[in-house]
Amino acid sequence: MTSKERFARMFDHKEADRVAMWDFPWPGTLRRWHDEGMPRDVSYEEYFDVDNVGRVQADNSPRYPKAVVAEDDTFITESTEWGARVRNFKNQDSTPDYVDFTITNPDKWREAKERITPTKDRVPWDYLKENYPKWVKEGRWLLGDVFFGFDNMHSSVVGTETMCIALVEDPQWCVDMYTHSLKVNLQLLDLAWDAGYVFDMLNLRDDLGYKQSQFFSLDTYRELIKPVHKMAADWAHKKGIKIRLHSCGYIMPFVADFIDAGIDALHPMEVKAGMDPALVKQRFGKNLVLHGGINAMLWKDIDAVLAEMERLIPLLKENGGYIFAADHSIPNDVSFENMKKIMALAKKLGTY
Repeated sequence: MTSKERFARMFDHKEADRVAMWDFPWPGTLRRWHDEGMPRDVSYEEYFDVDNVGRVQADNSPRYPKAVVAEDDTFITESTEWGARVRNFKNQDSTPDYVDFTITNPDKWREAKERITPTKDRVPWDYLKENYPKWVKEGRWLLGDVFFGFDNMHSSVVGTETMCIALVEDPQWCVDMYTHSLKVNLQLLDLAWDAGYVFDMLNLRDDLGYKQSQFFSLDTYRELIKPVHKMAADWAHKKGIKIRLHSCGYIMPFVADFIDAGIDALHPMEVKAGMDPALVKQRFGKNLVLHGGINAMLWKDIDAVLAEMERLIPLLKENGGYIFAADHSIPNDVSFENMKKIMALAKKLGTY
């Protein structure tokens, strides 16, 4: 089966030849695998014969100038199109360190908002023209990516402290950021869609939890964020496509509301934050496609991760509706030899 056919079966909660397999190795992890013997002239997906996707994306940012503002042997600090300054290691993987923001209050947001317009030049037409036919020919599952919501706005645009305070003191500012960013993003995806660059799924990233808790209450989610999630889901369903939510952290109290908002799939079921994939399957597996759930902290210990896979995959794959992956990106401590054994077992256990 092609990736498109396999994903479609999973989203219909039907069995396929095997479960879909879609994961996210860190760049440093890929470098390690290459150093340990994975050929450099093939992709991770090709080498392991796992599923592949194509992405239709557009730029819904304020288009602030991008530039390198500082650099040494260890770090590089850059300004982003959203007006933030972010510092990263140059030669190793880490969480980005956002050190400064332009959009720090409603007035600064209004200035940025005037710059966020759905102009045609925000769609990467040349990239799509070159790559989209290849994706279709290869039978990839195609995504439309959107950038909006609590997670993107707090982590990359205004800062976590500013956002969390604003949720209480100026919630309408938050809602306006989420809503305007989404509306423009969907208008841009409409331009691509109408030009023939159609896709199978809307991909929504909105981390709402951390370890054993959420960033805010269920009431706050229902009042301020759920309506925007529903707007995205309604847009996708009117197109006849699916919608997947990526939301890290412990989010179990929100899951029923995700379903009510129209979400079709949930990723990554982060075990180390307190999520229990077996319980999610038991309570919500009839209504949600589950993606992930295999504790990434175990992948360096081959006996532990294989045992966890033996325990979980037979449960998660029942009646279709499962996409195999770690419960987060695949970190640098996973060896190439471990990955080969993990992939082999995933295919064996995931076969219907």
